[in-house]
Amino acid sequence: MGVVVALEDGKRSGPGIEPLAALVKDDLDRVNQLIVNKAGSDVTMIPEVANHLISSGGKRLRPMLTLAAARMCGYGGDGHIRLAASVEFMHTATLLHDDVVDDSTMRRGKPAARMVWGNPASVLVGDFLLGQAFRMMVEVGSMKALAILSDAAAVIAEGEVRQLAAAKNLATTEDEYLYVVFAKTASLFAASAEIGPVLGGRDHGEQAAFKSYGSNLGLVFQLIDDVLDYGGNSADLGKAVGDDLREGKITLPLVLAYRRGTDDDRAFWRDVVAREDLAEGDLEHAIGLMDRYRALDDTVDRARHFGAVARDALAPFPASEFKSALLDVVAFCIERAS
Repeated sequence: MGVVVALEDGKRSGPGIEPLAALVKDDLDRVNQLIVNKAGSDVTMIPEVANHLISSGGKRLRPMLTLAAARMCGYGGDGHIRLAASVEFMHTATLLHDDVVDDSTMRRGKPAARMVWGNPASVLVGDFLLGQAFRMMVEVGSMKALAILSDAAAVIAEGEVRQLAAAKNLATTEDEYLYVVFAKTASLFAASAEIGPVLGGRDHGEQAAFKSYGSNLGLVFQLIDDVLDYGGNSADLGKAVGDDLREGKITLPLVLAYRRGTDDDRAFWRDVVAREDLAEGDLEHAIGLMDRYRALDDTVDRARHFGAVARDALAPFPASEFKSALLDVVAFCIERAS
């Protein structure tokens, strides 16, 4: 296929998120403690379901963006701790809801919460986490930050509904798909980064720069996830390779392969997307078509473009450890598919 190459011992070379994690370690430790506290409830099932996902090894990338952006912009208070925890709760809630909508069986390498506690519990605990997120936002007292994160919550929900309406629709265009990616994924990345300079009292131009950085990083992140679903491995994905195809999700690699294929190729895509599950050889044939029409390679190229936009957004800021670490994160997200 020529897209995903396994490196020795499963390790990847080049920049990663470690420099960013090291810079925000003390703050992130406080965020993690707050997450544990706020996930607690006298209703026993709530912390059980919440911690099943919260403690399952997520990178905490979105809250790290909030912490780093706030520090890079000179913020000296502790509101960024609550907002970073809010961001992680919003993200976790969307994952719980997504798994119900998608009938997913795995999440981060373990059974999805819905498989253990059922769909109603997953939805309701997701709602609880959203409520806790907004409680923490209010406690910070920044109306601008509250507006940014509440807007993101609404956009995410709109993206979920739009994706649901477009399920199995092979007429989906690249522009339509990118809108869904922005809504479902990039909008929370954008909000996570933008609230840092808001807390730091920076001007509109700097707030917009961080929003652009986060938005384009989110697009990179999701497009590379799209590629890895066809060319990655289950250990990296935390779910089975090919799940997008099994669930009839129309992602960019499929959009490109379908539009570039022959009539026979498009007949294959229509058949496999319409079915409830994959037959033997379907995934291999799908990957072969994507390779033939450069659908995976070109999706990575799209991600590189958005990565360049993200880096350019931070170009006017003076050199610093935080800026360097945030730029490394862009490279890391792209390198996952190399």
